[in-house]
Amino acid sequence: MRRFDYSFLNNGLLPAKLITLTSSIASLKTMAGVRKEEYAKVFTELEAVAKVQSVKSSNAIEGIVTSDERIAAIVNQDSAPLNHTEGEIAGYRDALNAIHLYHDTLDFTQKDILRLHETMMQIAGYEYGGEYKTSDNYIIEEDKNGIRRIRFRPTPADEVQEAMEQLELAYMEARNDANINQLLLIPCVILDFLCIHPFRDGNGRMSRLLSLLLLYKNGYDAGKYVSFEEQINNFKAYYYEALQQSSAGWHENGNSYVPFMENFLSMLYMCYKELDKRFAVVNGKKITKTARIEATVLNSLVPVSKADICAVLPDVSPTTVEAVLSKMVKSGQIRKIGQSRMTRYIRV
Repeated sequence: MRRFDYSFLNNGLLPAKLITLTSSIASLKTMAGVRKEEYAKVFTELEAVAKVQSVKSSNAIEGIVTSDERIAAIVNQDSAPLNHTEGEIAGYRDALNAIHLYHDTLDFTQKDILRLHETMMQIAGYEYGGEYKTSDNYIIEEDKNGIRRIRFRPTPADEVQEAMEQLELAYMEARNDANINQLLLIPCVILDFLCIHPFRDGNGRMSRLLSLLLLYKNGYDAGKYVSFEEQINNFKAYYYEALQQSSAGWHENGNSYVPFMENFLSMLYMCYKELDKRFAVVNGKKITKTARIEATVLNSLVPVSKADICAVLPDVSPTTVEAVLSKMVKSGQIRKIGQSRMTRYIRV
């Protein structure tokens, strides 16, 4: 049986890069907290956008996809799911909403984990939602020639209940150790959850929901405003590589958590950097959408496109961006370079 022990997080021998990452994240978290009090409306708008991106990306990682229009309609509850795929998407929406609303009362306990899994699987009609697997499962990979092989053998079904109990207790013990940095602990727990693979289906999505839950409970809520799941999806090759590296030797208690910790913290750091970028452009001006668009262009040292601006300010509509750019060109603040899709803007 795998032994869960996080005491190594308190031995002072972790790579310097991990410590640097946690320090950088903590600094950006402080800045985000200050801005949240002053610009509540902007954060509310960012949250609405990030929720759509999170539901889309976490499902896309598992091959569950539909159009952006349908994703938005389902997440915003403007439409009921029309098929099985959309039922899966709606289930993730409901579980994500539960974490957003009730993370203070939810915890990393078997009871709450099973309840979240049931919520996630309910709309799609899975009868095994909220129940641990009853037969063994395997992580399969397929090479370019279509040859499949077992990449990892998770915990056998008949050992899952005990493994999850031991994981829960080990997390609680480490969480209460004042000398253990919670940012270092969380990815270790998530890796162990993934290696146990306790459910018949939905383990990857559950791991991302539990990541958000544990981050939120420790005050790291950037993923609420810049999708954590989207960062993983954008760099999923690195994510899977780190997961494979850190799961090697797991059954024998000989694995290294470091690759997965570094990947996890890098994704979180990118969320905070993206959030910071959306405010750093304003230089103390009142943060209206117009002011944010203007500052994004005027502070750029290189020509930027409308798409570049929309990427930095996802809560601002392309129509608004286009209108502000047009006004700035007419006033002589910026000039237009190129035509059609190659159009860029630069300050005069």
